[in-house]
Amino acid sequence: MTGALGSAALVLTSLGAVTAAAVPATADPCGFYETGSDAFYNHCTSDGSRVVIRVEVAWAPDYERCVAPGKTWLGSADKIQGAYYVGRTC
Repeated sequence: MTGALGSAALVLTSLGAVTAAAVPATADPCGFYETGSDAFYNHCTSDGSRVVIRVEVAWAPDYERCVAPGKTWLGSADKIQGAYYVGRTC
């Protein structure tokens, strides 16, 4: 019986590895994200809309920015603390 359970666990583990490999690890997430040195906002849409985001800045005033679909560089990760959609288009 333990052999059957061990085999089932091995098969499930193998399937999980295949599923994880099917998703590209390099895909940019939607919304705000940082790399080691840079901050980005990725506006994920299929309708071509432009949206207003609020950018939170360390040691400076926050500001709003209109972004197009796709990835927008916001600045150095040391200076940008976050960004979020404010609920309107531009």
